[in-house]
Amino acid sequence: MAETPEKRIDVEATAGKAGGGLAHFFYRSAYRHGRPRWDSAEPHPALRQVIAGRRPGRVLDLGCGTGTDAAFLAAQGWDVVGVDFVPEAIAEAREKTVGGGPPPRFVVGDVTRLRHAGIVGPFDLILDTGCFHGIAAGRRGAYAAEVAAVCAPGADFYLTGISDPPVTWRLLGARGVGPDELRRRFGTDFDLVDERAAPGRGRASHFALYHLVRAATAPDA
Repeated sequence: MAETPEKRIDVEATAGKAGGGLAHFFYRSAYRHGRPRWDSAEPHPALRQVIAGRRPGRVLDLGCGTGTDAAFLAAQGWDVVGVDFVPEAIAEAREKTVGGGPPPRFVVGDVTRLRHAGIVGPFDLILDTGCFHGIAAGRRGAYAAEVAAVCAPGADFYLTGISDPPVTWRLLGARGVGPDELRRRFGTDFDLVDERAAPGRGRASHFALYHLVRAATAPDA
């Protein structure tokens, strides 16, 4: 029997991991042995603020984990796609029920290879809650290019992260995130318009919420 498109996407997308073999082993193990401390049953505290007063559109949740934020957004009427490279997290996300709108589409995929995973824009809103700050430096350029490729002109991109990750994260290739790097990585396609303190999840603290806006006219392909 031929593979379904969803199954084919899952198999292909898991071939390249944003954090490499060690990171992939760590995150898969974390989800196999219970709920990781960064994963929550409640939507991120900043999420209501981000969507306040907005008309629902298409939203992409990068590093969606078990889909808590995606499920919340779908219940508010958003057309949601969530992507994460951990199959166990996506399996749990797909089991969640959503009321008030169509269920999110969840994809096992590498956030540095979105189009390879079958994720096609344009999206009106992009969310990254603690994903980019854990990606190794060598993959960040690809991440920025992929996000720009699936954003609608004028789309909002909200990225939450910490500037100084703990030693254990650094062993997995995490480098943290700061405004200077965001301007360097995304400045060709996005304007960084706001930075503010944001509550973290689990034991993490000192999070910042960055708001970037996609250029109104995308560069020629």
